[in-house]
Amino acid sequence: MSAKIKVLIVDDSRMIRDVLTDILNEQPDIEVVGAAADAFEARDMLRDLKPDVITLDVEMPRMSGLEFLDKLMRARPMPVVMISSFTERGSEVTFRALELGAVEFVTKPKLNEQTPDDYGQVIAEKIRAARSARLKAPRRSLEEGALLDAPPASPVAKRPVPRGVKTSERLIVVGASTGGTEAIREFLVDMPEDCPGIAIVQHMPENFTRMFAERLNGLCRITVKEAEHNDPILPGHAYIAPGGKHLWVKRDQGQLLAKLSTEAPMNLHRPSVDFLFLSAAKFVGADAIGVIMTGMGRDGAQGMVEMKKAGAWNIAQDEASSVIFGMPREAIELDAVHEVAPLNRLRERALARVARQEVAR
Repeated sequence: MSAKIKVLIVDDSRMIRDVLTDILNEQPDIEVVGAAADAFEARDMLRDLKPDVITLDVEMPRMSGLEFLDKLMRARPMPVVMISSFTERGSEVTFRALELGAVEFVTKPKLNEQTPDDYGQVIAEKIRAARSARLKAPRRSLEEGALLDAPPASPVAKRPVPRGVKTSERLIVVGASTGGTEAIREFLVDMPEDCPGIAIVQHMPENFTRMFAERLNGLCRITVKEAEHNDPILPGHAYIAPGGKHLWVKRDQGQLLAKLSTEAPMNLHRPSVDFLFLSAAKFVGADAIGVIMTGMGRDGAQGMVEMKKAGAWNIAQDEASSVIFGMPREAIELDAVHEVAPLNRLRERALARVARQEVAR
């Protein structure tokens, strides 16, 4: 029998520590070995208890979660799952934590409301994913500009969309989960303004996807937005599936449109990568390019099978550059993928295929 995953909880709220301890100790493969009220207690417990994974509150007294994470990832890198609030400030800090090397995040349980029945399973899955994650070097440290009070990235100047512009003929669809926020950023940041429309599903809760899209829009040459129902999918634009809703695409009277759905979760997820990929197979066919990135589970694999049958070209992120090589591996094992590439070449490979499609038309 394999050893249990040892977890250290770091949170200044005694009630949150107790709730998380009770929830996690119900899992057969997880054991909470300690609970610290601040970063200084956590430092001592780390040495004595040697946990496999830390859950870390975003905002704490004496030393913030970001400061502690930054010191930890430089001195003793280990898997960290951030516990974040639903607030705008909470989501902003969470994305900075992911830049600093945190593997995953989960929303904090609301103490004045009943904890959702599936909350324990959600946080347990995040911890399992973190335990098996391939840790990456932080993109930047606090000293390099990821300070909590630093201003957000200035939006890159975008070309105005001409009146009457046609929607995109071709479409790049992207799916990701654990490790995906940084992978998607790298994929999009140097995407050229004349690229095809891009539709993206990143497993993420409600209220975080809007901030994610805004952060990317401030970094990228293309326009990035949270998808809205009936958005025309335009060249040089990327559309992020909103948390809690499926994103799918449809051709309607020659126009390529983004659609949103509150249908039941697929593969336990809403938004689901498969939901998007299956619609691309049905409505875009050979004009689609599928990209499956880092993530735990199998969401997106079956959708890629259908995309391949419909004539689309599919690319998977390779194992060495994936934080979790789950979703790409599943698609590869189903023979749904035409090529495998490291993260830093996914954009190049997708655009090369777009160019070949242009020549073939």
